[in-house]
Amino acid sequence: MRRPTLLALGLSLAAGTVVLAAGAMAADWPQFRGPNRDGISAEKGVHTSWPAGGPRVLWKIPFGEGFSQVVVVQNRLYAFFGEKDDEIAAAYDAVTGKPVWRVRVDAKYTSDQGNGPRATPVVDGSLVYVLSAAGKLAALKTANGQVAWSHDLPKEFGARIPGWGASTSPLVEGNLLVVNAGGDANRSVIAFDKATGKPVWTSQSREAGYSAPIAVTVGGVRQIIVFAADAVQALAPKDGKLLWEVPWETDWDVNAATPIFLAPDKLFISSGYDTGSALFQIKVSPGKVAAAELWRSKGMKNQFSSSILHEGTVYGFDNATFKAIDVATGAERWKQRGLGHGSLILAGGQLVVFSEQGTLHLIAATPTAYKELGAIRVLEGKCWTAPTLAHGRLYLRNEAHLIALDWTAPKAAPAAKTGR
Repeated sequence: MRRPTLLALGLSLAAGTVVLAAGAMAADWPQFRGPNRDGISAEKGVHTSWPAGGPRVLWKIPFGEGFSQVVVVQNRLYAFFGEKDDEIAAAYDAVTGKPVWRVRVDAKYTSDQGNGPRATPVVDGSLVYVLSAAGKLAALKTANGQVAWSHDLPKEFGARIPGWGASTSPLVEGNLLVVNAGGDANRSVIAFDKATGKPVWTSQSREAGYSAPIAVTVGGVRQIIVFAADAVQALAPKDGKLLWEVPWETDWDVNAATPIFLAPDKLFISSGYDTGSALFQIKVSPGKVAAAELWRSKGMKNQFSSSILHEGTVYGFDNATFKAIDVATGAERWKQRGLGHGSLILAGGQLVVFSEQGTLHLIAATPTAYKELGAIRVLEGKCWTAPTLAHGRLYLRNEAHLIALDWTAPKAAPAAKTGR
């Protein structure tokens, strides 16, 4: 295993163009946690072993404060960050890192846990949706950043912003944009017409959690799963009707990690502050949908970083300890300290882990033991944002920089021809 070193930042971009290795199957990363909101990349031809000398730096640019993931559609990267007194949405050329447009969305949110926006943008068609830490929701045109529509959630819908800022990332579901706004008087979850911004329905009165909603289908019933401040809920996309809910209280109301769906009918949730995790089975019967708890454990406590499910094993951060647990039982399989409150995605069947200290790790996704394939220091300072992988490029950020690495595996050399 190679020891982590400070990554040399000699950027050699020939004429501003980067040619990625042939044979890679590219995929967009249009929203929080990737194409399916599960932290799993569909790309092929990416690193499955540690590259000699570490991954190649494509570019590195100054970046603002905040914890939003960047998202990528085709060769356009969309970002949300705090700069001076503002929260800025911006678009960049994903290949070169050169700016395309930028627009002010709100005043910059400040907090003892870090400044700037928390929610990740979501791109759908010609619009990119952003939610500021103080609750300003805006739909911007991807072409130029022009505002198509916007709402001030606290002023218009009584949204109660969580203590460390609005962190939920909006969800596109059909023609709807769904937001866990945390409003009172049946306005906790709001569905907007994604094209016009007109409210379609509002539902529930619980305060908002920090988690992003997901949409699942069980037994033919489509459900929007919302991890609110003190419960996990399932709502009908058509009208916001409550299908089922399970109370889930956590100190400081920090339900932050995104739930994980296990097809065809199970849901994993986890929270920090000594709360733990649980697995539920969603049961659909005529005229009724319910959730039954299968197990509950304190063995995986996701404080804010969401876990990954791969081949029956959940990989994630139990506070500051990286762990693997059996999803069927909650039993621990292995654990590793030293990564802090890190984050992770899955790509090419391996875990791409970004430590709190800015070290990038490639770790084998195996339940048998912790196996590190390589590691290198790429950024400094507090690194709380999960990686983004799109079109062979791995994007990492802290509160001051955004860096792009070549994450395409070298193309195998053709077999030597032998004479007769």
